[in-house]
Amino acid sequence: MIGQRQSRRRINRTPILAAAVVVLFAVSILLGSYTVTIPDFIRILVAHFTGGDKIPGASFIVMENKLPRAVIGTMIGVAFGLAGALFQTMLRNPLASPDVIGISYGASAAAVVAIVVFGATGPTVSVAAMAGALAVAALIYGISSGGAMRGTSNGNAAGNRLVLAGVGIAAALHAVVNFLMTRADIRTAADTLVWLNGSLNSANWDRAGVLAIALAILVPAVALIAGPLRILELGDDAAAGLGIKVGVARLALVIVAVALAAVATAAAGPVAFVAFLAGPIARRFTKKASLPASALVGAVIVLAADYFAANLAPLILGGTVLPVGVITGALGAPFLLWLLVTANRKDA
Repeated sequence: MIGQRQSRRRINRTPILAAAVVVLFAVSILLGSYTVTIPDFIRILVAHFTGGDKIPGASFIVMENKLPRAVIGTMIGVAFGLAGALFQTMLRNPLASPDVIGISYGASAAAVVAIVVFGATGPTVSVAAMAGALAVAALIYGISSGGAMRGTSNGNAAGNRLVLAGVGIAAALHAVVNFLMTRADIRTAADTLVWLNGSLNSANWDRAGVLAIALAILVPAVALIAGPLRILELGDDAAAGLGIKVGVARLALVIVAVALAAVATAAAGPVAFVAFLAGPIARRFTKKASLPASALVGAVIVLAADYFAANLAPLILGGTVLPVGVITGALGAPFLLWLLVTANRKDA
């Protein structure tokens, strides 16, 4: 009886996260530097889809600024949350997230090359970022193929191997980005820096549409591979004994996780530490590993951080609007230190 009650409590915590996402989504649209009442918001939506009378000014702000920004923020939070949880669960290592192991750096380096060297803008930068993320993931796959990706009897060693490979590649790519930034003119460097920090300022319906199509493909793929992922948590030997092809399962998980991180990065830049934070926070909140909870936590982090960056930070900093990645990065750094400290205590 006690075990059943505890299980019910754990299951009922995920809807709380869903409710938090809905509340933050509404807050992002209705509140801020320009407030909109709920009746006006409904009128704006009805007028937009039926061609009725629009509210001057408010219709443009809501439909072309606030709403696409909140929609993209929610979707990239879901994508980053799922990507981080897939990596961390598969490799049983909390450090194994796209922004730690170098995949986000691959997207950043490719985007900076496209902007600084080729003068790319708009969708071209997003395509370059996606290609860079996929290329770095393939490189990490090749370096780690002896253990982390192919599957070994020691899952922790495999995860450590991948993390070390990713950190090394990330350091090299960080140097490339710094070099290119020193060679760029001031205006290009400023635009590039905004993208590198992760920002929703350029959110629009075109990006939202592309991201929605990508998630419509990738989220069902996550649902399909969730079963093998749970079995892989038992260890490679146990998974193989239960009929799972460990190498194939890991490859499928990596492809889906990298694709999620790539499309999110292409849409808004490398929003720091969302993938890293979402999984552990969801696990502590629901008391179990949960992909839906991780996705919802990712959305909560992005929406809350973007609202703070766009509306509260200017009040504190005298009008300065921060990219959302600055806020998430500030959250991630102390969490990483706390994770390392607690890991050392367990080892002791």
